[in-house]
Amino acid sequence: MEDKQKICDLLLKTCQATDNAHDLVSLEYDAEREIVTATFASGGKRDINVAMDSGTAMIRDVMNHLGC
Repeated sequence: MEDKQKICDLLLKTCQATDNAHDLVSLEYDAEREIVTATFASGGKRDINVAMDSGTAMIRDVMNHLGC
């Protein structure tokens, strides 16, 4: 079973190194709701539905919703 929070933690570091998502503060995975919440330095938040996603599909969904 994949550790989706660990995937989010590693993806966060990668995104923060880019111009497009340098202001991303956190990616929190809620296993019960199957949602990743992206939080930005401005205080803005975005919920991303990752229900039924594999780890790689979750990465694609997060990146698509962040517009990267």
